[in-house]
Amino acid sequence: MESITVLLADDNLIVREGVRALLSRDRSVEVVGLAADYDELVEGAERLRPQVLVTDIRMPPDFQDEGIRAAQRVRKQLPGTGVVVLSQYDDPDYAVQLLAEGEAGYAYLLKDRIADAGLLGRAIRAVAGGGSMIDPQIVRKLMEPARREGELSADEEDLLRQVAEGRPVKAIAAGLGQPPAAVNDAVESLFLRLAKDAGGGSGGARDGALRRLRLLHTAILRREEQGETLSRLLPGGLAEKLRADRGAATRTERLTVTVLMSDVRGYCSIAERTDPADLAGQLGAHRRAMNAAVLGEGGTVMQYVGDAVMAVFGAPEPQPDHARRAVRAARGMHRRQHELDREWAALGLVPFGLGIGLSTGEVAAALLGSAERLEYTLVGDTVNLAQRMQDLARPAGTTVATAGTVDAAGTADGAWPWAPLGPCSVKGHSAPVVAFRLPVGAGPATAPDPAAVPDPALEARP
Repeated sequence: MESITVLLADDNLIVREGVRALLSRDRSVEVVGLAADYDELVEGAERLRPQVLVTDIRMPPDFQDEGIRAAQRVRKQLPGTGVVVLSQYDDPDYAVQLLAEGEAGYAYLLKDRIADAGLLGRAIRAVAGGGSMIDPQIVRKLMEPARREGELSADEEDLLRQVAEGRPVKAIAAGLGQPPAAVNDAVESLFLRLAKDAGGGSGGARDGALRRLRLLHTAILRREEQGETLSRLLPGGLAEKLRADRGAATRTERLTVTVLMSDVRGYCSIAERTDPADLAGQLGAHRRAMNAAVLGEGGTVMQYVGDAVMAVFGAPEPQPDHARRAVRAARGMHRRQHELDREWAALGLVPFGLGIGLSTGEVAAALLGSAERLEYTLVGDTVNLAQRMQDLARPAGTTVATAGTVDAAGTADGAWPWAPLGPCSVKGHSAPVVAFRLPVGAGPATAPDPAAVPDPALEARP
């Protein structure tokens, strides 16, 4: 794994060597230079071009804010350089002012906590990838004065705790089962409540509390936005993995996964007789529904190609029950599409009929492409077989899986009524492949979920 290069700056020799010794234990980090004052920090950065600066705030010659000023100067000359500020001062204003400018790639940590569970290493990796971090202890300290002034509900206490721990809005929303926008509104309301509760102090204290709360809110939202572009461009989970592990971008992993392929039956015929604007709306609703079904089972949507969806279970992070998750997701996709079809029927729109294929086996997972564009890609026969199983998934509303998927899924969710199709000849395979069909509306005997068969006219192959 490629190491993150670091230039370490602190005027105190003992502190400087102590931090260097601490970082020597982290294989993902390499200290390439040391500095003891403003000039050495600037000169060293220009000469060594490190990926990250780790610096104290106050250094010679004036012991004011030389570390921050030197880092800002370096950032102007070397955009993208990450900065981790180490400070013995637990005044939250330092951290808020540092991040409220909206600059990605800044972190603020307390010196007496940098050895806590690899906190410094996580901060270095975060800023190297363009992220930011505030020491959770700083966040808690900022909140405590306002918190003592008023009573919070149990839900508000829990939300405050999660914010103080530095959890992003999306992660909090996933844990609560709520939309990120709703959680963001709740965070904003909580901060306003805290600011109101802080109004019992003097005018200066009240204004300071309100200002700091607003700045912290802005900082948290901007930190959330810094990862938004990457998260939209890459499959779910991969963006977070890359932020936490830079080496993941250059590695090829061997994983055992279950690949899911879905397709709208007769899509070309539907497109031929549907207004393009209506069709675009249907496709958007279809993708949102399919995405929800896959994510609901912990899967990763790899790509959309027109009306087709490709998803994987067991990557980028391994999942021991990936096959069962994939089967449940396929059933959920059929159910959600059936619900959409009922809504569309009331509007006079043509329903979609799905065919879904599942295949379980080993794949190679990597970021492939060019210097200008990379894509997270799965390579291997497992992917091809999922496509072939999808071709066999007829009539619409059925799911076809390889024997490997059926065996791996087991009966943990009840008796899935797989119907054997026997050895099937599939394109690209010299030997027949044993396949099984899950009929329309089929599910575990413990949880039946009938679904209607879409219009037979849609059964024609595109």
